[in-house]
Amino acid sequence: MSTTSDDAHATDGTVGAHGAGDHGEDHGHDDHAHGDGEALGRVNLAAWGAGLVGVIAGLVVAGCLVIAAGLLG
Repeated sequence: MSTTSDDAHATDGTVGAHGAGDHGEDHGHDDHAHGDGEALGRVNLAAWGAGLVGVIAGLVVAGCLVIAAGLLG
């Protein structure tokens, strides 16, 4: 595969409007998500609670499999 400047696919990421030295400030948007110092939103307790319940349920299932396989005794 050729990587010369004639190969459009090989140079897409390094030339043009979004080249290697482009940080987005010169054409109206921020490519690297530097942001303007916006604060994060509130913690979603329902989502974190559901995730915690899922992890606990997974550990219970894993424990049941270990007991059923007789690996503890």
